[in-house]
Amino acid sequence: MITFLSVTKKFGSGDVALQDISFHIRPSEFVIITGPSGSGKTTMMNLLIKDLVPTEGEITYKGDSLDEITKSGVPLHRRKIGVVFQDYRLLPELNVWENIALPLSIIGKSNSEIESRVTDLLSLVGLTEKAMMFPKQLSGGEAQRVSIARALATGPGLIFADEPTGNLDKESSLEIVKLLKQINDLGTTVLFATHDVAVLEALEKERHLELIKGVLKNDSNPSKIEKVEKDKSKEKESKEEKKTDDSMKSESDKKIYKSEKKGKKSKDSKESVTKPKKEKSSKKELAKQQGEEGEFQRKRSQPGVDKDLLDDFTSEKETDKNKKSEEDLVFEEKGQESTKKKKSRFSLPFFKKKSEKKQEEVTKEKTEKK
Repeated sequence: MITFLSVTKKFGSGDVALQDISFHIRPSEFVIITGPSGSGKTTMMNLLIKDLVPTEGEITYKGDSLDEITKSGVPLHRRKIGVVFQDYRLLPELNVWENIALPLSIIGKSNSEIESRVTDLLSLVGLTEKAMMFPKQLSGGEAQRVSIARALATGPGLIFADEPTGNLDKESSLEIVKLLKQINDLGTTVLFATHDVAVLEALEKERHLELIKGVLKNDSNPSKIEKVEKDKSKEKESKEEKKTDDSMKSESDKKIYKSEKKGKKSKDSKESVTKPKKEKSSKKELAKQQGEEGEFQRKRSQPGVDKDLLDDFTSEKETDKNKKSEEDLVFEEKGQESTKKKKSRFSLPFFKKKSEKKQEEVTKEKTEKK
C-alpha cells in the first residue's frame, strides 16, 4: 500500500530530516512509528500527504507514485489520507457536529449523506451527546476524538496519527489507542507516530519502525521491498513494450497513410488527365450539333427550297437516328462513329435534285391549266 524507496529529505539550511529511508506497509496494517522529537516522524507524514517533496528517492501510495501527482491532483490525494494532529486543529467557531461534517460538505455530499455519516462517526468515538458543543467546552481527550472522527469523515484508506496522545494524560491516551485499534479492525490502515511510553507498552505486539535522527534504525516486522521493486520493474517493462508497440503501430500507420495518399494523388492526377479529354469531346459534339443546325437553317432559307419537304426529310432523319441509336452506341464504345462513315442522305446535291423535280412538276401543272 505504502512504499518508501531510498527516500531522503534535506532542507535548504542543509539539515537532513530523513536519510535513505526504505520500507513497505501492507493494507490494513497497524504500524507504530517511534523515535524522539526531531527524528523525522512529522516529515514522513508531510511527505505522504505531499506537503513536502523528497529530495531523493520515491514514495508510492496504492501503487501510484506521488511524483506523478500534479498540483491540481493534491487535494484529491489528501482525501485518501486522514490526518490526526497533536493539537487537534478544530475550528473554534464550529461545534462538534459541524467540525466533523466540514470535509463532507467540501467534497459536495448531500445533507442526508452528511447527517448519516456524522451520526455514525459520533457513535464510533462516543460523543453523540456532545454533538452541539464547541471545542473549548471539550476536554483534551474529547477534542482528540473529534479530530479522529473528522479524519475518518471522507472514508480514507489510511489514518496517519501524528503524536495524537502528546497532550493527553495516560487514561485518555489509552482511550485514543483503543479507538484507533477499533478503526484498524474495520480495515483502515493506521500509522501511529508516537514516543509516548504508555502507548508503546500498550502496542508492544504491533509492528514498530524506529527512527533516530532521520535514519531508520529498526523495523520489527519488515515487508519485502524486493517484491515491490520487481513488480515495479515489470510494470516499467510492460510500459516500455507498450510504448514500443504504439510507436511501431504509429510508424506502420504513417506508411499506410502515405501509400493511401500517394494512391489517391495518382488517381486524382489520372482523373484530371482524362477529364479534359472528355470535356473536349463533348465540346466537339456540341460544335458539330450547332454546325448541323446552322447548315439546316441555311438550307431552309435558300430560295426555291420547299420548306415542307425539308421538314419531312428532317423528321425522317430523326426517326432513323432513333432506330440506329443502339447500334451507334456500340460503335462509339469501340471508338468508331458509324455516322461519319456513311454519307448523309440529306446532302445538298440530293436535296437539290428532289426540290428541282418537284418545282418542274408544279410549273408543268400551271402550264397545262393555262
